[in-house]
Amino acid sequence: MKRTHPPCRAAVTRREGGVNRAKSAAGELWIPDAEHVWKSAEILKDFHFGDNILELLLEDGTEHHLPVDPSNPQLPPLRNPDILVGENDLTALSYLHEPAVLHNLKVRFVESRIIYTYCGIILVAVNPYKQLHVYGDAIIHAYSGQNMGDMDPHIFAVAEEAYKQMPRNQKNQSIIVSGESGAGKTVSARYAMRYFAVVSKSGSKTNVEDKVLASNPITEAIGNAKTTRNDNSSRFGKYTEIGFDRRYRIIGANMRTYLLEKSRVVFQADNERNYHIFYQMCSCAHLPEFEHLRLLAADEFEYTSMGGDIRIEGVDDKKDMEETRQTFSLLGLKEDFQSDVFKVLAAILHLGNVEIRNSGDAHSSVPPGDPHLAAFCELLSASAEGLVRWLCHRRIVLVAETVVKPVPKERAVSARDALAKQIYAHLFDCIIKRINTALQVPGQQHAFIGVLDIYGFETFDINSFEQFCINYANEKLQQQFNLHVFKLEQEEYMREDIPWTLIDFYDNQPVIDLIEAKMGILDLLDEECLFPQGTDQSWLQKLFNYLDANPLFEKPRLSNEAFVIQHFADKVEYQCTGFLEKNRDALYEELVDILRDSKVITGEYCACINDEKQSSVNSKGIKVRPARPGVKAANKQLRTSVGDKFCSSLSLLMETLNATTPHYVRCIKPNDVKLPFEYDSRRVVQQLRACGVLETIRISAQSYPSRWTYIEFYSRYSILMSNQEAILSDKKQTCKNVLQRLIQDPNQYKFGRTKIFFRAGQVAYLEKLRLDRLRGACATIQKHVRGWCQRRKYLRMRAAAIILQQYIRGKKSIRLEALKQGWATLVIQRYWRGYRMKQIFLVVRLASITIQAFTRGWMARKRYKKVREKALILQKYARAWLARRRFQTMRRAGRDAFRVTSARAFHVEDVTKSLLSQQNKENRGLMERLTHLASANSHTVDRLQGLEAQLEKSNSQKASVEAREKKVKEDASLVSLEVDCYRRLSLLYEPFEKQQLILATDNCTAPEGNRRSKARKAELGEKVGRFHQRENRQKELKESHETQVEGLNLKMDHLQNENSKLQNLFQEKSNLNENIRQEVARLSSENSVAEQTPTPAIPKDYLGMLEYKREDESKLIQNIILDLKPKGVVVNVIPGLPAYILFMCVRHADYLNDEVKLKSLMSGIISAVKKVIMSHRKDFELLSFWLSNTYQLLNCLKQYSGEEEFLKQNTPRQKKNCLQNFDLSEHRQIFSDLAIQIYHQFVSVMEKTLTPAIVPALLEHESLQGFSSMKPTGFRKRSNSTCEDSETHTISSIVQQLSVFHSIMSQHGMEPGLINQAVKQMFFLVGATTLNNIMLRKDMCSCRKGMQIRCNISYLEEWLKEKELQSSHAIDTLQPLSQAAWLLQVNKSTDDDAKEITDKCTELNPVQIVKILNSYTPIDDFEKRVTSSFVRKVQSLLHDRDGSTSQLMLDSDYRFQVTFPYRPSSQALELLQVPSSLHLGFLTRI
Repeated sequence: MKRTHPPCRAAVTRREGGVNRAKSAAGELWIPDAEHVWKSAEILKDFHFGDNILELLLEDGTEHHLPVDPSNPQLPPLRNPDILVGENDLTALSYLHEPAVLHNLKVRFVESRIIYTYCGIILVAVNPYKQLHVYGDAIIHAYSGQNMGDMDPHIFAVAEEAYKQMPRNQKNQSIIVSGESGAGKTVSARYAMRYFAVVSKSGSKTNVEDKVLASNPITEAIGNAKTTRNDNSSRFGKYTEIGFDRRYRIIGANMRTYLLEKSRVVFQADNERNYHIFYQMCSCAHLPEFEHLRLLAADEFEYTSMGGDIRIEGVDDKKDMEETRQTFSLLGLKEDFQSDVFKVLAAILHLGNVEIRNSGDAHSSVPPGDPHLAAFCELLSASAEGLVRWLCHRRIVLVAETVVKPVPKERAVSARDALAKQIYAHLFDCIIKRINTALQVPGQQHAFIGVLDIYGFETFDINSFEQFCINYANEKLQQQFNLHVFKLEQEEYMREDIPWTLIDFYDNQPVIDLIEAKMGILDLLDEECLFPQGTDQSWLQKLFNYLDANPLFEKPRLSNEAFVIQHFADKVEYQCTGFLEKNRDALYEELVDILRDSKVITGEYCACINDEKQSSVNSKGIKVRPARPGVKAANKQLRTSVGDKFCSSLSLLMETLNATTPHYVRCIKPNDVKLPFEYDSRRVVQQLRACGVLETIRISAQSYPSRWTYIEFYSRYSILMSNQEAILSDKKQTCKNVLQRLIQDPNQYKFGRTKIFFRAGQVAYLEKLRLDRLRGACATIQKHVRGWCQRRKYLRMRAAAIILQQYIRGKKSIRLEALKQGWATLVIQRYWRGYRMKQIFLVVRLASITIQAFTRGWMARKRYKKVREKALILQKYARAWLARRRFQTMRRAGRDAFRVTSARAFHVEDVTKSLLSQQNKENRGLMERLTHLASANSHTVDRLQGLEAQLEKSNSQKASVEAREKKVKEDASLVSLEVDCYRRLSLLYEPFEKQQLILATDNCTAPEGNRRSKARKAELGEKVGRFHQRENRQKELKESHETQVEGLNLKMDHLQNENSKLQNLFQEKSNLNENIRQEVARLSSENSVAEQTPTPAIPKDYLGMLEYKREDESKLIQNIILDLKPKGVVVNVIPGLPAYILFMCVRHADYLNDEVKLKSLMSGIISAVKKVIMSHRKDFELLSFWLSNTYQLLNCLKQYSGEEEFLKQNTPRQKKNCLQNFDLSEHRQIFSDLAIQIYHQFVSVMEKTLTPAIVPALLEHESLQGFSSMKPTGFRKRSNSTCEDSETHTISSIVQQLSVFHSIMSQHGMEPGLINQAVKQMFFLVGATTLNNIMLRKDMCSCRKGMQIRCNISYLEEWLKEKELQSSHAIDTLQPLSQAAWLLQVNKSTDDDAKEITDKCTELNPVQIVKILNSYTPIDDFEKRVTSSFVRKVQSLLHDRDGSTSQLMLDSDYRFQVTFPYRPSSQALELLQVPSSLHLGFLTRI
């Protein structure tokens, strides 16, 4: 079948909706460009039939006229809508062609920093030339168990798909990793192998996974080298089979290699290096273990210094050597073998330095004292004489004799180099064989996954035999790939019940026949190698003679030493020079004999030399059947050539691949200068054409490339449905009706069982219709909003106009009446001024009258003062006479009052003394009576009567206190009487003071009476002093009475309290005596019935214990632990009852001081609980029950341990119940460890229950109804790669499950602190799992999805409030997820936005923030993508953030440290009843 090149071709018209439509002026398309391969342009003018020019507008604003052939217009390919750009799968694009693929890869790689993209069944991996944080164990676990397409494209997704299909389809798998040098093949294969090692851990102790991974450093050291394109280029092909047992755990591995580049050992181009192992050895030449090898610096050996540059930037050869030796040891390769390997490698280096001189006349020789020759022979224990002879001579066997012929220097050097290449090649095979032996472990292999790391299609300026073999291998792989893609397409159509039509695809079988068929290139090459005089020119001439008619074989016009082959990827010109020599790979038999005689190169190394072919074939232990029979060689004698051996190994590889399910990884090299995230479109498109990606696109584009499920279509295009269509309950039928209405041509789509298949361009047309509908809806909304705004503006303007009119009209009316108002104003002013003058006159008149009045008053007062002075003199004398008379009367009354007061005081003292004496007599009598009664009773009755005496004493004291109160009241009445007397004296004292005033007046008027008044005054002062003394005494007496009354009240209160306590104690003792009397009566009755020795009475301190016999211990453990069902206990009995019962049994063993019984019981409890937990590892209810009881038992051991720190909150009864004889601190630690174990298993069960629902509920479920946040991807998943999940998880499912967990924990009486810790752990799992999926799912990074996530988080917050769990701080664990949701919603365009993001996203590290920004995907054309400049701005702001980690994923398996807080129980052990339902009748309650 012929191959067409349609990527640049577009149809003249596009059938959209069944109508032929010409390109519109709003369309965008791609046009060829010399620098960027393709560039975008916009159509300026409609194109019609007959036009010869297409007017375009380029992105830089310039106009471009594209010529078009009117007779056969070949229009440029259309551009996909922006909403489809950046898809995870290239086949999901509406327009499938080369520029669309190239642009989609560029957008993902440069703008989104995403290196992986699907292209149908191919994973395209673009080398970032930078270490990315997307390969950690957390990411491996995130992809484990996921369906391909559910997560972002990744090498782990391909590995998981292979690992999942192996048991599902019961078929071996292969991962084919290809690409040119420097594209990242080796790294991709290494990560795939690492994935299998992590997810399928073996149960053996051989650590086979580590050995499989450890083989990589060794193979890279001996098989990789620096080239101009790659610093770590694999110079051989490798197929690694990873074996699995029936449980699909790694059981071993086997490695096969292809086409090692032996010529690199003896020759390197400029700026290239030899194999890494040589430089690693030279860097360690100074070490003692390498001194015997006589190594020099790498630049001093011929074989390691040809390329000039012996160092690689960023590579430490000495450190790599250490790693190589460690991996040798890890694989079990002994020191002797390692020493032999290093000897052989060092011998090769010395061999390259052996000097071969020209001795003239076609002779050559080696200096006898050559140190490197001596070192070579010493290291390999070979004969120096024989080596020199056969390097410079050749044996020719004739019919009758054997002739030894000298050879010139050039032939001798070639023989030396051939010997070095042969030694290295067989050493390489020997190491690989030993690695395979080390990777084999005991056990039978059930299945395998093969990882093929092989060179991609290569074309250089000079292409030789190696490139020919590489391209031949790629032709075979491409054929297998085409057939597999064709098969998958057919299976997809049949599965969806869609008619299958033949698709034209490129078949490269003619090229393969050209190379491998009889009389093909390889056959002619082997034939020419048989002739001793055969040359490259003679072989090339045969090619021209036999293959000239083949259209795929060409002769160059300007060269007679080359030929051209039309490969599937491109035409390649091969230089024939060296083909015969490399195909022969000849080595003189004499040199081989020297190696056989070596003491170092023995054993399996010689087996590699002698049985190379057999060993390579026998290394494959799995029989497979090829898809098609291989081409047989024409002559069996040619089997020993390099080409023949390569054909055989390649045929075996194809048989293996055809017997497996292949998975393809195509590695792309984005640029040749190894700059990170730099995209060279010309280099990329060249590799896309060569690796089959565009062929896959072409095959897909010929049929129905876009495939959406009915649910995706309904969700995306429900906006295009009419009301009648939207109300239908059958969504599948609704989709059919809508599609038939929108696209009239039924050939543009097909309805499958679960999907709708679209022709190329139809999805773009539907997106255009959807965008037009959205734009129309936006225009309608804008129209109404703008109308509403204009109406509001109009109403405001109208109101303002009305107000202005009012003012203007008012101003006009004022002008008409202005004159009348002016005249009226003048009249008013006249009357007002007259009124003001009148008021001023009245004020002045009033002031004058006031002045006159004050003047006349002053004159009258002056006259009055003179009269008053005279009257005072007269009054003074009259008042003095009256005062003397009043004083005499008052003195007589004072004497009478004093006599009465003295009599009262003496009476009060007599009454007080009589009361005290009477009280003392009564107290003495009571004491005598109590003493007499106390001596008359027994010890117990004495105490009881003592209490009665105290009670009577308190009663007497109460009576005395009452008497004292009565006395105090009487004293108070006396005091009140005294106060009354004092008041009366005061009244009497008033006239006395008046009399003193009169006497003073008399003294002023009568000097003669002065002496008499002084005598009276002295007498009166003496009386007044005595009166004041009496008054002070009365006050002191009053204060002393008040103090006595207060003291008596306090004493009375104290006696009342003591009285109540004594009564309570008396009552308790009475009850105790009654109990003792009853117990004595019971024991007496028992003794009277059975004449036996009475059992010692158990003291009362043994309350709260359960007694059991030693033989009942197993029954106790069985009933209370092993057979106990949580539901019955929780419903009918208090929570934690098993823990209390077990502890009461422990107390009894402690009381008996029986150490054996106690240890046996504790060990039995621990073992039984462990057994229950191990046998019910997935029973959440039982785990919750025993976690609660184990915690309660641990608390009881602490509470009753007797330690001071645990006794603070105990009651007196609980303090008496503490353990007495044993310290159980060691058992407490064991119970604590057991509780931790139960808690982790308990959390694991919750995690396993919640995990399947987290992502569907929080990310995929649309919690905001009518607000779609998902964009259909159209991803075509592998056949049988997914399983339909009928259960739909929502956020309500999460909340409901959390409520179930909380309800069970609460029913079991779990401590609130433990519940908080469990809830916090679950919330962390929800947040971490959701955030990790956001990081690995580009389709989840959108503004609407951020709103959905925030809504779902609010439901969880409400649940915490409802359950009153805010103190658990569980919501804090969702902070990273909340900030990620906020980041998706916030504006991301300006510098202020960048600053806000760095300030608020404190819980996200810089790697996560940048990942979200790069993955942000608009859902509609109205949203904007995040620009690269904005991402760089955010990165610069985050660069200096302290304490930030570089991990992309959160560790969802992280567990917070669990703590068991000490909470003493208030439960009284002596009050516990053992339910009969527990069948514990053998327990005795003490």
